[in-house]
Amino acid sequence: MPLALGAVGFSLAQPAQTPLTPVAPVAVSALQPSGAIAAKGEVAEIFGNKFILQDGTGRALVETGRAGEGGTLVAKGESVTVQGRFENGFLHASVLTRADGKTEPLRPVGPPPGGLDWAKDKAGLGPTIDVPALTRAVTDAGYTDVRVAGRGPRHLDVAAKGQDGKERMLHVGFDGQIREKRVF
Repeated sequence: MPLALGAVGFSLAQPAQTPLTPVAPVAVSALQPSGAIAAKGEVAEIFGNKFILQDGTGRALVETGRAGEGGTLVAKGESVTVQGRFENGFLHASVLTRADGKTEPLRPVGPPPGGLDWAKDKAGLGPTIDVPALTRAVTDAGYTDVRVAGRGPRHLDVAAKGQDGKERMLHVGFDGQIREKRVF
């Protein structure tokens, strides 16, 4: 009987959630390379896991990854807000927000499925993440406009501006160590 109760406890445990920083949408024409940016508009065309987002200022190609395969994630004419990374002319979507306010994560947040870190997270035994302390460490290191853009097995992906005003994607370890991954 204890084994059965242990299995039930394991299946009911919830992984620790790391919320992404909500980003206010900009006009499609104002999209610029960034690790965390959002745009709001209407779905103009759908191409499998990609779609064209348009507003009164322009059009942008949105890539949705596996979540959009089959072309049924959004409907033509639907009003959506897309948050993600803008790079090489694509908005790589992380979160989709529908007109009714319902949000849908499009990429897994946390360790990749199948590994030990993933299993610990699923069992509720993953690390305790102090997001405010980690973002404060980034600010204390001289960065501004700090936005949590994702989470890995032992780190947060953080978009922030350096002292030179350029956007950077940072790898912030749960131990507070900060490493720059790329400059946009």
